Amino acid sequence: MTTAVTCSNGTWKQRMARMELAPCRQPFWARGGHPQTIIAHLLPSPSPQITGQQHIIPLPDGDQLTASYYVGHSDEVMLYLFHGLGGHIDSDYIRRMTRIGLERGYHVMAVNHRGCGSGDGLAVHPYHSGRAEDLSAVIQYGRDKHPQKRHIAIGFSLSGNALLLLQAGYRGQVQPDLGISVNAPIRLDKAALAIKTGLNRIYDLRFVRKCQKAVRDRYEKGLIQTQYKFPIFNTLYGFDQIYTAPAGGFKDRYHYYDSCSAAPYLEKIKSPTVVLTSRDDPMVDVKNYETAKYAPDVWLHIEKHGGHMGYLTNEQTPLGGNRWLDYALDGFIKAWLGNS
Repeated sequence: MTTAVTCSNGTWKQRMARMELAPCRQPFWARGGHPQTIIAHLLPSPSPQITGQQHIIPLPDGDQLTASYYVGHSDEVMLYLFHGLGGHIDSDYIRRMTRIGLERGYHVMAVNHRGCGSGDGLAVHPYHSGRAEDLSAVIQYGRDKHPQKRHIAIGFSLSGNALLLLQAGYRGQVQPDLGISVNAPIRLDKAALAIKTGLNRIYDLRFVRKCQKAVRDRYEKGLIQTQYKFPIFNTLYGFDQIYTAPAGGFKDRYHYYDSCSAAPYLEKIKSPTVVLTSRDDPMVDVKNYETAKYAPDVWLHIEKHGGHMGYLTNEQTPLGGNRWLDYALDGFIKAWLGNS
């Protein structure tokens, strides 16, 4: 289902409406939200054919981020890619979109959140779903270097929520010209509870193990002075109370969830924004999207199948292969640019 609202800047949305985007028809070997999510992650993904230039981006609070900058052959677009929880710029979906961006001629900046990837040791403070200010700093960095380009940002999962906050002018000011959010947990309280129940516990254990290791590493390196104690069978819900909230400057996890959930801010967005999610995402309830209110400059696309950033289709896309997500993101960008 695609939902559009007529607005004064309707041209780009008219192009979106004219897109001939084939649906994600799930293959028999990846039916359902969990198979889509897991198998898509396990399948091999190509890497960019060139090596990016490492950039260190300073943040106002003294922390630093690292990013790989890839020079494209077109002067038109600067594409920013922000990964999800526990990820980095070598995550499969980041590698694929970097490659596609370069094939289109775009300049690409794939960004590590605080302490992730090559940024290990450069940040004291945590990254989290509300770090719109970090995305803002990266885009300001890119705009300073390339003021004439059109700046497009894609935020995956956790970063998708932060990007939506930024597009609403909350917790960050420097916005991209187009923002695309993928499977964002726009109600953090509900997502934190959902991920610790049923089969979702598989993802919860994986995420919490990575997060707790990162905190322990920061302590051992002397970056933080507090030695946080985590239960053996912890959850992200518990991790947010023990670490994310106090280290991020929130009173408790409920203050963090309430302050950083993007859902209440979607109707305040004033620049072109594409919001993509799926009905069978096991971690993010589609009802969060169906009950939200949207600003005229938001294009909402709810796909029937796809899981959480899986989107495997049984038909080969125009890009080759069965990665519907890559095909859709490429299509959204081209439609906004007027190149479709």
